[in-house]
Amino acid sequence: MKPAGIIGIILIVIGIIALAYGGFSYTQREKVIDAGPLQVSTDKEKRVSFPPLLGGLCLVGGIVLVVVGNKKS
Repeated sequence: MKPAGIIGIILIVIGIIALAYGGFSYTQREKVIDAGPLQVSTDKEKRVSFPPLLGGLCLVGGIVLVVVGNKKS
């Protein structure tokens, strides 16, 4: 398989994952009070969203690369 086909398959997988999950979340610990021996912290959950257009473009671009990569010259 040509490199274009391999990159196309990778883009298809990324596009499907981006469309299925729509993003990911992570937890960040922040200090609220830091006064000598007294420390108070809190956990905040943050979310990173992927636009559906991004997933769709990856999917379509991957399909195009697989088709172009498998053409006989």
